[in-house]
Amino acid sequence: MNRHGWSRTTAYAVGAAVLLAAATGCSGGGDSGAASAALAPSGTTAPAGSPSPRTGTATPPPSAAPAPAATDAAAWAKWNLTPLPPAPPAPADKPVKLQRTGPVPVFSEVKTADKVVFVTIDDGAEKDPKFVEMLTDLKVPVSMFLTRDIVKDDYGYFKKLQALGNHVHNHTVDHAQLSKAAPEKQRSEVCDAQAALTQQYGTPPLLFRPPYGDGAHTPALNSSVQQCGPRAIVLWRESMQIHDMQYQAADRKLRPGDIVLAHFRGPKDLKGETMTQMFGEMLARIQEQGFAVARLEDYIAAPAG
Repeated sequence: MNRHGWSRTTAYAVGAAVLLAAATGCSGGGDSGAASAALAPSGTTAPAGSPSPRTGTATPPPSAAPAPAATDAAAWAKWNLTPLPPAPPAPADKPVKLQRTGPVPVFSEVKTADKVVFVTIDDGAEKDPKFVEMLTDLKVPVSMFLTRDIVKDDYGYFKKLQALGNHVHNHTVDHAQLSKAAPEKQRSEVCDAQAALTQQYGTPPLLFRPPYGDGAHTPALNSSVQQCGPRAIVLWRESMQIHDMQYQAADRKLRPGDIVLAHFRGPKDLKGETMTQMFGEMLARIQEQGFAVARLEDYIAAPAG
């Protein structure tokens, strides 16, 4: 979709994020995903077999993951891809625990020892039926942050993706730059989108992402999110461009628990490349580094009651 001061954060000014957004159509990687305020229970261990960049400790490697079934390999070959490692079972003790009331946390990663990343897709401009086919074949989980005025011409497209087990979250009414909006405008951007998405998809969005990541750490926006229903603000660590990812870490490497940003975009915005081609290249970058894709919501405990 930074001035936050976390250890792995690259600081970008909002102005740079907006300029980048103008070039890419949304967030892309400036101010957006730099926050690293993910919640984790005490005693969280490092990625198996090597020191963790977050804790400095090491854990024994687990037993080898099972090889993908032949049918799975065939599905991936259909899209000219090598299968990703299978994701581990969802943790019983969720690293991120959300509360029913009070300020909402802001995070761009989840503290976990699992060698997984989480794929999030924003906006909703491109509604390519081949992408539904691709996710049906590959069974890669994604989290969708939808902008009401961008998706309202075809809410049904995203219901097909929701039916695959993918969750719908809030990305405002019309993709406004919230840090420049008055408090009442901020509330309407969040609340009106929350109402429309709840009506269309049957479940109130649990998470919110501000366009460009702008205003994510301001008290005014946090207050608006609290009033409208989402219980966390989610940013990102990497963003998929056309052929490669933009990293916030200087070593250009994924870390366990990173949240990756992509967009519903097509040839007009991807210099002729399709949504499925872009998504396939993102999966290839993830596969090259040996990561699985897990479902973000499986690592989040929603508020009780």
